[in-house]
Amino acid sequence: MPGKLEKEIRQSKAIRLLEEEASLNIVRTADVLLAKVVDVLKPCGLSATQYNVLRILRGAGPAGATCKDVAGRMLTRDPDITRLMDRLEKRGLLTRDRAKEDRRCVTTRLTGAGLDMVNELDGPVERLHRKQMRHMTRDRLRSLVGLLEEVRSGG
Repeated sequence: MPGKLEKEIRQSKAIRLLEEEASLNIVRTADVLLAKVVDVLKPCGLSATQYNVLRILRGAGPAGATCKDVAGRMLTRDPDITRLMDRLEKRGLLTRDRAKEDRRCVTTRLTGAGLDMVNELDGPVERLHRKQMRHMTRDRLRSLVGLLEEVRSGG
């Protein structure tokens, strides 16, 4: 008898391992949640990864961050962070400055337009997260967070 995930993805065979079913449910859930975030970001012409970069740079403040620092703080890995930043720079949302003493070191900072954009998205993204999780109690949300942290620390 197929479970809920098997029905969602129209798979006729049962998933053999409980561990695999749990992993696949995490991936499927992340995709469902992310698809709605993408819908919120689309009018601004941003991908979820670009939005993540803008948030990281906002958190870095006026000091900015290196490409390596940004890459290390990303929610999802992006092998081509440099091109992603090129696109954001071309749109005037960030600037990059090379250090005079070491030309290899490039610091990235939000522009005023980049800061305005990420700040304007706070409300819609927060409303979306509340809507997506509104059916869960605070205690269940805390439990979910703890379980997901446990999954990440165990692998």
